[in-house]
Amino acid sequence: MTDLTPTSTESDIDGFDVPIAFIIFNRPDVTRRTFGAIAARRPRKLFLISDGPRPNCLGEADKVMQTRAIAQRVNWPCEVFTNFSEVNMGCKRRVSSGISWVFETTDRAIILEDDCLPAPSFFSYCREMLTIYERDKRVFSISGSNFSDKTTQCGHSFSRYSLMWGWATWADRWSGYVLDPKDNFSVLLRTWWNRPIVLIYWLLIFRNLAAGKIDTWDYQWILAVWRDNALACRPSHNLVENLGFGADATHTFNADSPLAVLKTSETADSFAVCLTPIEPDKSLEYFDEQRWAQINIRSVLLMTFPWLNRVRASLRALVA
Repeated sequence: MTDLTPTSTESDIDGFDVPIAFIIFNRPDVTRRTFGAIAARRPRKLFLISDGPRPNCLGEADKVMQTRAIAQRVNWPCEVFTNFSEVNMGCKRRVSSGISWVFETTDRAIILEDDCLPAPSFFSYCREMLTIYERDKRVFSISGSNFSDKTTQCGHSFSRYSLMWGWATWADRWSGYVLDPKDNFSVLLRTWWNRPIVLIYWLLIFRNLAAGKIDTWDYQWILAVWRDNALACRPSHNLVENLGFGADATHTFNADSPLAVLKTSETADSFAVCLTPIEPDKSLEYFDEQRWAQINIRSVLLMTFPWLNRVRASLRALVA
C-alpha cells in the first residue's frame, strides 16, 4: 500500500485548479451556504447552471433571480461561465444538459447542487481521485458521500453505487451518459446483482424511468457506470451534508430521514489517500441500499402500482 501526499495546498494560492459546476434553482438560503464553501476554495473556473422558473409557481421567478445573483458574487480571479435557462426544463433535462455543457469545455469537473454543502477537504479529495484514476476506466465517478459509519485505513474505497450529493467525473466518462436509456434492464442488472430484493428494486426504478414516470437525471448516471462495468470512488467518511431535506425539496421531502442529519465528519482542508484495490466494498454497499430504500421505496411502489394510492386513501378514511 503506497502513501500519497496530497498536492492540494501548493497550487491553491492562485486558486483551486479543478473546474467546479454549481447547479442552482430557486433556493437562495441553501445556495448562499454552498456558494460560501465554493468561494473559500477560489476556483479558477466556475460553471453556473440554472433552470428557469415554473410558470405556475407564484413568486418563483424572483427566487430564481435572487439565487442566480448569489452564485455570481465572485470576488476572486475566476472565469465564470453561465448557462441560465429562461424556460423551465425540469430536473431531468436541465441538470443533464448543464453537465454536458460543462464537459464541452473541460475534461474534468467537480459537480455540486445548491443543497450539497461540502466539507473543506471534499475539494482536495476530488482532485486527488481525479488525478489518480484519470486513466483507469474502471473508475467512473468520484462520490463525496458516505452513508455508513464504517471507516477504512485508506482515505477511500469503491462501490457499485455512485452517489451524486457532491461528486466529480471526467468528460470521457460522461460521454457514456444516456438521458433516455433503452437497455434491456433485466439482463444488465443480473450481471451486477444476485440478491432478488435489490434486483427487483432497481428493475422497478429503471422501468419507471423508461416509462417517463421519474423526472430525474441521476439514475441514468448510475446506469452508465454499470453499463461500463465500472465503480464509484467513495471517501472513508462523509464529506457532503445535504441541506435540501424538507417540504420545498424536489425529491428529498422527508426531513426526518437519517440522511437529513448526516453531517460531515471533519474540517481539514487536505485529504490524505493511499492506493487501495479497485473492487466493491460490500459492507459499504449494504449501507447504501438501506439508506436509499428509506428515501425511495414508498415513491417507487406508488409509481409502479398506482392502485396503492387508492388503498392508502381508503385506509386513511377508515381511521379518520
